[in-house]
Amino acid sequence: MHPPPHPTPAPKFEILVHRGEFLAIYKHRFASLSHLATSHSAMMPPAQPLTASLSLAPLFFLLFFFSGPVVCWRPWPNAQPNSTDFLFGGSKKYEGSSEFVKLKYHMGPVLTANITVYPIWYGKWQSSQKRIIREFIGSISAPDTKAPSVAGWWKTVRLYTDQTGANISGTVHIGEEKNDRFYSHGKSLTRLSVQSVIKSAVSASTRPLPVNPKSGVYLLLTSDDVYVQDFCNNVCGFHYFTFPSIVGYTLPYAWVGNSAKLCPGVCAYPFAVPGYIPGLKAVKSPNDDVGVDAMISVIAHEIAELATNPLVNAWYAGQDPVFPVEIADLCEGIYGTGGGGSYTGQMLNDKDGATYNMYGIRRRFLVQWVWNHLVNYCTGPNALDQ
Repeated sequence: MHPPPHPTPAPKFEILVHRGEFLAIYKHRFASLSHLATSHSAMMPPAQPLTASLSLAPLFFLLFFFSGPVVCWRPWPNAQPNSTDFLFGGSKKYEGSSEFVKLKYHMGPVLTANITVYPIWYGKWQSSQKRIIREFIGSISAPDTKAPSVAGWWKTVRLYTDQTGANISGTVHIGEEKNDRFYSHGKSLTRLSVQSVIKSAVSASTRPLPVNPKSGVYLLLTSDDVYVQDFCNNVCGFHYFTFPSIVGYTLPYAWVGNSAKLCPGVCAYPFAVPGYIPGLKAVKSPNDDVGVDAMISVIAHEIAELATNPLVNAWYAGQDPVFPVEIADLCEGIYGTGGGGSYTGQMLNDKDGATYNMYGIRRRFLVQWVWNHLVNYCTGPNALDQ
Protein backbone atom coordinates (compact mmCIF):
# COMPACT_ATOMS: atom_id res chain seq x y z
CA MET A 1 0.00 0.00 0.00
CA HIS A 2 1.41 3.35 -1.01
CA PRO A 3 1.31 6.39 1.29
CA PRO A 4 -0.47 9.58 0.21
CA PRO A 5 1.73 11.96 -1.81
CA HIS A 6 1.67 14.36 1.12
CA PRO A 7 1.69 12.37 4.37
CA THR A 8 -0.97 13.58 6.79
CA PRO A 9 -1.96 12.54 10.30
CA ALA A 10 -4.66 9.91 10.56
CA PRO A 11 -7.38 12.41 11.59
CA LYS A 12 -7.02 14.10 8.20
CA PHE A 13 -8.82 11.16 6.66
CA GLU A 14 -11.91 12.19 8.60
CA ILE A 15 -12.64 14.33 5.55
CA LEU A 16 -13.75 11.11 3.90
CA VAL A 17 -16.35 10.60 6.58
CA HIS A 18 -19.31 12.86 6.23
CA ARG A 19 -19.38 14.24 9.69
CA GLY A 20 -22.38 16.25 8.59
CA GLU A 21 -24.18 12.92 8.61
CA PHE A 22 -23.05 11.27 11.78
CA LEU A 23 -22.10 14.07 14.15
CA ALA A 24 -24.97 16.45 13.65
CA ILE A 25 -26.81 14.81 16.52
CA TYR A 26 -24.21 16.46 18.74
CA LYS A 27 -24.04 19.70 16.80
CA HIS A 28 -27.57 20.77 17.48
CA ARG A 29 -27.39 19.72 21.09
CA PHE A 30 -24.24 21.70 21.73
CA ALA A 31 -25.63 24.83 20.12
CA SER A 32 -28.88 24.54 22.05
CA LEU A 33 -27.17 24.52 25.41
CA SER A 34 -26.54 28.25 25.71
CA HIS A 35 -30.26 28.99 25.67
CA LEU A 36 -31.08 26.16 28.04
CA ALA A 37 -28.29 27.08 30.41
CA THR A 38 -29.42 30.71 30.46
CA SER A 39 -32.94 29.63 31.36
CA HIS A 40 -31.60 27.45 34.13
CA SER A 41 -29.32 30.14 35.56
CA ALA A 42 -32.24 32.58 35.71
CA MET A 43 -33.70 30.45 38.49
CA MET A 44 -30.46 30.30 40.46
CA PRO A 45 -29.21 32.78 43.10
CA PRO A 46 -26.74 35.43 41.88
CA ALA A 47 -23.16 34.19 41.78
CA GLN A 48 -19.77 35.16 40.51
CA PRO A 49 -19.35 34.37 36.78
CA LEU A 50 -16.81 31.60 37.36
CA THR A 51 -18.90 30.02 40.10
CA ALA A 52 -21.99 30.17 37.93
CA SER A 53 -20.14 28.53 35.05
CA LEU A 54 -18.91 25.73 37.28
CA SER A 55 -22.35 25.14 38.71
CA LEU A 56 -23.72 24.63 35.22
CA ALA A 57 -21.08 22.09 34.23
CA PRO A 58 -23.09 19.00 35.29
CA LEU A 59 -26.18 20.39 33.57
CA PHE A 60 -24.13 21.07 30.45
CA PHE A 61 -22.87 17.49 30.41
CA LEU A 62 -26.34 16.05 30.78
CA LEU A 63 -27.90 18.31 28.20
CA PHE A 64 -25.12 17.53 25.74
CA PHE A 65 -26.14 13.90 25.68
CA PHE A 66 -29.85 14.02 26.46
CA SER A 67 -31.26 17.18 24.89
CA GLY A 68 -34.15 17.06 22.45
CA PRO A 69 -34.53 16.44 18.70
CA VAL A 70 -31.71 17.27 16.34
CA VAL A 71 -31.27 18.15 12.69
CA CYS A 72 -29.41 16.27 9.95
CA TRP A 73 -30.19 13.09 11.80
CA ARG A 74 -29.05 9.51 11.42
CA PRO A 75 -29.16 7.00 14.31
CA TRP A 76 -25.41 6.57 14.79
CA PRO A 77 -24.61 4.36 17.79
CA ASN A 78 -21.31 6.15 18.48
CA ALA A 79 -20.33 9.65 17.45
CA GLN A 80 -17.60 12.08 18.43
CA PRO A 81 -17.83 15.84 17.73
CA ASN A 82 -15.21 18.08 16.13
CA SER A 83 -14.67 21.83 15.83
CA THR A 84 -16.74 22.23 12.68
CA ASP A 85 -19.63 20.41 14.30
CA PHE A 86 -19.69 22.86 17.18
CA LEU A 87 -19.56 25.81 14.79
CA PHE A 88 -22.58 24.70 12.80
CA GLY A 89 -24.53 23.12 15.62
CA GLY A 90 -27.88 24.87 15.78
CA SER A 91 -27.61 26.57 12.42
CA LYS A 92 -28.78 23.52 10.51
CA LYS A 93 -32.39 23.77 9.77
CA TYR A 94 -35.64 22.34 10.97
CA GLU A 95 -36.42 22.65 7.28
CA GLY A 96 -36.53 26.46 7.76
CA SER A 97 -33.88 28.86 6.52
CA SER A 98 -30.76 29.66 8.49
CA GLU A 99 -28.82 32.89 8.36
CA PHE A 100 -25.96 31.25 10.24
CA VAL A 101 -24.89 28.75 7.59
CA LYS A 102 -22.38 30.46 5.32
CA LEU A 103 -21.73 28.05 2.50
CA LYS A 104 -18.84 29.57 0.55
CA TYR A 105 -17.07 28.99 -2.73
CA HIS A 106 -13.35 28.41 -2.28
CA MET A 107 -12.39 28.83 -5.97
CA GLY A 108 -11.84 25.17 -6.75
CA PRO A 109 -13.30 23.37 -9.80
CA VAL A 110 -16.81 21.96 -10.00
CA LEU A 111 -18.19 19.50 -12.55
CA THR A 112 -19.50 21.76 -15.31
CA ALA A 113 -18.91 19.32 -18.20
CA ASN A 114 -21.30 16.45 -18.85
CA ILE A 115 -20.90 14.08 -15.92
CA THR A 116 -20.22 10.39 -16.50
CA VAL A 117 -20.69 7.97 -13.60
CA TYR A 118 -18.59 4.82 -13.76
CA PRO A 119 -20.05 2.16 -11.41
CA ILE A 120 -17.70 -0.43 -9.94
CA TRP A 121 -19.74 -3.36 -8.63
CA TYR A 122 -17.63 -4.92 -5.90
CA GLY A 123 -18.83 -8.27 -4.62
CA LYS A 124 -22.01 -10.13 -5.45
CA TRP A 125 -24.80 -8.04 -6.95
CA GLN A 126 -28.17 -9.18 -8.24
CA SER A 127 -29.30 -7.89 -11.61
CA SER A 128 -32.41 -6.40 -10.00
CA GLN A 129 -30.26 -4.39 -7.61
CA LYS A 130 -28.13 -3.02 -10.41
CA ARG A 131 -31.25 -1.97 -12.32
CA ILE A 132 -32.50 0.11 -9.38
CA ILE A 133 -29.22 2.00 -9.07
CA ARG A 134 -28.79 2.43 -12.82
CA GLU A 135 -32.26 3.89 -13.18
CA PHE A 136 -31.67 6.38 -10.38
CA ILE A 137 -28.50 7.66 -12.00
CA GLY A 138 -30.22 7.76 -15.38
CA SER A 139 -33.10 9.71 -13.87
CA ILE A 140 -30.92 12.61 -12.74
CA SER A 141 -31.07 14.30 -16.13
CA ALA A 142 -34.06 12.48 -17.62
CA PRO A 143 -36.51 14.89 -19.29
CA ASP A 144 -40.26 14.83 -18.83
CA THR A 145 -40.39 12.60 -15.76
CA LYS A 146 -43.35 12.81 -13.44
CA ALA A 147 -43.11 15.45 -10.72
CA PRO A 148 -41.72 15.52 -8.12
CA SER A 149 -38.76 14.08 -9.97
CA VAL A 150 -35.13 13.17 -9.50
CA ALA A 151 -34.36 15.63 -12.30
CA GLY A 152 -36.14 18.31 -10.28
CA TRP A 153 -33.95 17.45 -7.30
CA TRP A 154 -30.81 17.91 -9.43
CA LYS A 155 -31.90 21.43 -10.37
CA THR A 156 -30.82 22.59 -6.92
CA VAL A 157 -27.37 21.08 -7.45
CA ARG A 158 -27.14 22.87 -10.80
CA LEU A 159 -27.45 26.25 -9.09
CA TYR A 160 -23.82 26.00 -8.00
CA THR A 161 -21.17 27.54 -10.27
CA ASP A 162 -17.43 27.79 -10.71
CA GLN A 163 -15.39 31.00 -10.75
CA THR A 164 -16.36 31.66 -14.38
CA GLY A 165 -20.06 31.48 -13.55
CA ALA A 166 -20.55 28.13 -15.29
CA ASN A 167 -23.18 25.95 -13.63
CA ILE A 168 -22.94 22.31 -12.63
CA SER A 169 -23.78 20.18 -15.64
CA GLY A 170 -27.38 19.23 -16.25
CA THR A 171 -26.31 16.01 -17.94
CA VAL A 172 -25.48 12.97 -15.82
CA HIS A 173 -25.26 9.55 -17.40
CA ILE A 174 -23.80 6.11 -16.76
CA GLY A 175 -20.60 5.22 -18.55
CA GLU A 176 -18.73 1.94 -18.67
CA GLU A 177 -19.13 -0.39 -15.70
CA LYS A 178 -16.75 -2.79 -13.99
CA ASN A 179 -17.59 -5.95 -12.07
CA ASP A 180 -15.33 -7.22 -9.30
CA ARG A 181 -17.40 -10.19 -8.20
CA PHE A 182 -14.44 -12.15 -6.82
CA TYR A 183 -13.50 -9.56 -4.17
CA SER A 184 -10.06 -8.83 -5.62
CA HIS A 185 -9.03 -6.87 -2.52
CA GLY A 186 -10.89 -8.98 0.03
CA LYS A 187 -14.09 -8.46 1.96
CA SER A 188 -12.68 -5.87 4.35
CA LEU A 189 -11.45 -2.64 2.78
CA THR A 190 -9.63 0.35 4.23
CA ARG A 191 -10.14 3.81 2.81
CA LEU A 192 -6.88 3.54 0.93
CA SER A 193 -7.60 0.06 -0.39
CA VAL A 194 -10.81 1.52 -1.80
CA GLN A 195 -8.51 3.53 -4.05
CA SER A 196 -6.66 0.35 -4.95
CA VAL A 197 -9.95 -1.15 -6.15
CA ILE A 198 -10.42 1.88 -8.40
CA LYS A 199 -6.86 1.49 -9.69
CA SER A 200 -7.63 -2.11 -10.61
CA ALA A 201 -10.72 -0.96 -12.48
CA VAL A 202 -8.93 1.68 -14.59
CA SER A 203 -5.84 -0.41 -15.24
CA ALA A 204 -7.47 -3.79 -15.91
CA SER A 205 -6.02 -5.78 -18.77
CA THR A 206 -9.51 -6.33 -20.19
CA ARG A 207 -12.15 -3.63 -20.52
CA PRO A 208 -10.60 -1.07 -18.17
CA LEU A 209 -12.68 1.92 -17.17
CA PRO A 210 -11.78 5.13 -19.04
CA VAL A 211 -9.61 7.66 -17.23
CA ASN A 212 -11.76 10.80 -17.07
CA PRO A 213 -10.44 13.27 -14.49
CA LYS A 214 -12.42 16.23 -15.85
CA SER A 215 -15.98 14.97 -15.66
CA GLY A 216 -15.84 11.37 -14.47
CA VAL A 217 -17.25 10.12 -11.18
CA TYR A 218 -16.01 6.69 -10.11
CA LEU A 219 -18.68 5.08 -7.96
CA LEU A 220 -17.52 2.08 -5.92
CA LEU A 221 -20.51 0.09 -4.70
CA THR A 222 -19.85 -2.72 -2.23
CA SER A 223 -22.24 -5.62 -1.72
CA ASP A 224 -23.88 -6.46 1.59
CA ASP A 225 -21.11 -8.85 2.66
CA VAL A 226 -18.27 -6.32 2.35
CA TYR A 227 -17.05 -4.18 5.23
CA VAL A 228 -15.33 -0.85 4.59
CA GLN A 229 -13.39 1.04 7.25
CA ASP A 230 -15.79 2.86 9.64
CA PHE A 231 -18.85 1.46 7.85
CA CYS A 232 -21.82 1.38 10.23
CA ASN A 233 -19.90 3.07 13.04
CA ASN A 234 -19.84 6.54 11.56
CA VAL A 235 -20.17 6.35 7.80
CA CYS A 236 -22.49 4.95 5.12
CA GLY A 237 -20.58 6.45 2.20
CA PHE A 238 -17.85 8.95 1.45
CA HIS A 239 -16.25 10.81 -1.43
CA TYR A 240 -12.78 12.11 -2.14
CA PHE A 241 -10.26 12.00 -4.98
CA THR A 242 -7.69 9.34 -5.76
CA PHE A 243 -4.00 9.81 -5.01
CA PRO A 244 -1.67 9.63 -8.05
CA SER A 245 0.74 7.62 -5.90
CA ILE A 246 -1.88 4.86 -5.67
CA VAL A 247 -4.05 5.11 -8.79
CA GLY A 248 -1.80 7.10 -11.10
CA TYR A 249 -4.40 9.82 -11.58
CA THR A 250 -6.46 12.31 -9.59
CA LEU A 251 -10.01 11.07 -10.06
CA PRO A 252 -13.11 12.11 -8.09
CA TYR A 253 -14.68 9.03 -6.57
CA ALA A 254 -17.27 7.90 -4.05
CA TRP A 255 -17.91 4.75 -2.11
CA VAL A 256 -21.35 3.60 -0.94
CA GLY A 257 -22.03 0.29 0.80
CA ASN A 258 -25.07 -1.95 1.02
CA SER A 259 -25.94 -2.06 4.72
CA ALA A 260 -28.72 -4.66 4.51
CA LYS A 261 -26.79 -7.27 6.52
CA LEU A 262 -24.27 -5.20 8.46
CA CYS A 263 -26.27 -2.28 9.86
CA PRO A 264 -29.70 -1.67 8.30
CA GLY A 265 -30.90 0.14 11.42
CA VAL A 266 -28.29 2.83 10.85
CA CYS A 267 -27.52 3.15 7.14
CA ALA A 268 -30.87 1.93 5.82
CA TYR A 269 -32.91 4.32 7.95
CA PRO A 270 -35.88 4.99 7.60
CA PHE A 271 -36.46 1.66 5.82
CA ALA A 272 -35.05 -0.03 8.92
CA VAL A 273 -34.65 1.28 12.46
CA PRO A 274 -32.23 0.40 15.26
CA GLY A 275 -33.61 -1.67 18.08
CA TYR A 276 -31.96 0.51 20.73
CA ILE A 277 -34.14 3.54 19.89
CA PRO A 278 -37.74 2.85 20.97
CA GLY A 279 -40.66 4.46 19.18
CA LEU A 280 -39.17 4.57 15.70
CA LYS A 281 -41.04 2.67 13.02
CA ALA A 282 -39.59 1.62 9.70
CA VAL A 283 -41.31 2.58 6.46
CA LYS A 284 -41.67 0.38 3.39
CA SER A 285 -38.99 0.81 0.74
CA PRO A 286 -40.25 1.78 -2.73
CA ASN A 287 -38.42 -0.91 -4.71
CA ASP A 288 -38.69 -3.79 -2.22
CA ASP A 289 -34.97 -3.83 -1.46
CA VAL A 290 -34.17 -2.17 1.87
CA GLY A 291 -30.42 -2.11 1.38
CA VAL A 292 -30.40 -0.79 -2.18
CA ASP A 293 -33.27 1.66 -1.66
CA ALA A 294 -31.30 3.12 1.23
CA MET A 295 -28.16 3.29 -0.89
CA ILE A 296 -29.97 5.53 -3.38
CA SER A 297 -30.08 8.51 -1.03
CA VAL A 298 -26.42 8.02 -0.07
CA ILE A 299 -25.45 7.79 -3.74
CA ALA A 300 -27.39 10.99 -4.39
CA HIS A 301 -25.66 12.61 -1.41
CA GLU A 302 -22.21 11.73 -2.73
CA ILE A 303 -22.83 12.61 -6.38
CA ALA A 304 -24.22 16.01 -5.38
CA GLU A 305 -21.16 16.73 -3.28
CA LEU A 306 -18.75 15.40 -5.90
CA ALA A 307 -20.33 17.72 -8.45
CA THR A 308 -19.99 20.78 -6.21
CA ASN A 309 -16.77 19.90 -4.38
CA PRO A 310 -14.85 17.26 -6.36
CA LEU A 311 -11.37 18.12 -5.06
CA VAL A 312 -12.58 19.35 -1.64
CA ASN A 313 -11.71 22.96 -2.45
CA ALA A 314 -14.92 24.34 -3.97
CA TRP A 315 -18.30 24.64 -2.20
CA TYR A 316 -18.41 23.96 1.53
CA ALA A 317 -19.14 25.68 4.83
CA GLY A 318 -16.76 26.06 7.73
CA GLN A 319 -13.23 27.32 8.05
CA ASP A 320 -11.64 23.90 8.36
CA PRO A 321 -11.16 22.12 5.00
CA VAL A 322 -10.38 18.92 6.91
CA PHE A 323 -14.00 18.91 8.14
CA PRO A 324 -15.96 20.63 5.38
CA VAL A 325 -19.74 20.77 5.64
CA GLU A 326 -21.07 20.22 2.14
CA ILE A 327 -24.40 20.75 0.43
CA ALA A 328 -25.82 17.34 1.30
CA ASP A 329 -24.37 17.25 4.82
CA LEU A 330 -26.49 20.27 5.68
CA CYS A 331 -29.69 18.39 4.85
CA GLU A 332 -28.94 14.83 5.95
CA GLY A 333 -32.12 13.12 7.10
CA ILE A 334 -34.47 15.68 5.53
CA TYR A 335 -36.76 14.27 2.85
CA GLY A 336 -39.70 16.66 2.88
CA THR A 337 -41.35 19.78 4.22
CA GLY A 338 -41.08 20.07 7.99
CA GLY A 339 -38.12 17.71 8.22
CA GLY A 340 -35.63 17.97 11.04
CA GLY A 341 -34.43 15.94 13.98
CA SER A 342 -35.56 12.35 13.67
CA TYR A 343 -38.58 13.53 11.64
CA THR A 344 -37.92 12.97 7.94
CA GLY A 345 -40.47 15.53 6.74
CA GLN A 346 -43.60 14.97 4.68
CA MET A 347 -43.10 12.16 2.20
CA LEU A 348 -45.34 10.37 -0.29
CA ASN A 349 -47.05 7.05 0.32
CA ASP A 350 -48.37 4.88 -2.49
CA LYS A 351 -51.23 2.39 -2.51
CA ASP A 352 -48.81 -0.46 -1.91
CA GLY A 353 -47.64 1.23 1.30
CA ALA A 354 -44.24 2.24 -0.12
CA THR A 355 -42.70 5.51 1.03
CA TYR A 356 -40.84 7.79 -1.38
CA ASN A 357 -40.48 11.47 -2.26
CA MET A 358 -39.67 11.58 -5.97
CA TYR A 359 -40.07 9.75 -9.24
CA GLY A 360 -37.44 8.43 -11.59
CA ILE A 361 -37.98 7.27 -15.15
CA ARG A 362 -40.12 4.32 -14.06
CA ARG A 363 -39.37 3.85 -10.38
CA ARG A 364 -39.91 5.73 -7.11
CA PHE A 365 -37.07 6.82 -4.84
CA LEU A 366 -36.51 8.34 -1.42
CA VAL A 367 -33.74 10.93 -1.70
CA GLN A 368 -32.56 13.46 0.87
CA TRP A 369 -32.77 17.16 0.09
CA VAL A 370 -29.75 19.38 -0.56
CA TRP A 371 -28.79 22.88 0.50
CA ASN A 372 -29.83 25.77 -1.75
CA HIS A 373 -27.29 28.54 -1.19
CA LEU A 374 -29.45 31.15 -2.93
CA VAL A 375 -32.31 30.87 -0.45
CA ASN A 376 -30.16 29.50 2.38
CA TYR A 377 -32.15 26.40 3.25
CA CYS A 378 -32.68 22.81 2.19
CA THR A 379 -34.87 22.29 -0.85
CA GLY A 380 -36.35 19.37 -2.72
CA PRO A 381 -38.80 18.81 -5.58
CA ASN A 382 -41.53 17.57 -3.22
CA ALA A 383 -41.57 20.73 -1.09
CA LEU A 384 -45.15 21.80 -0.36
CA ASP A 385 -44.41 25.43 -1.20
CA GLN A 386 -43.29 24.72 -4.77
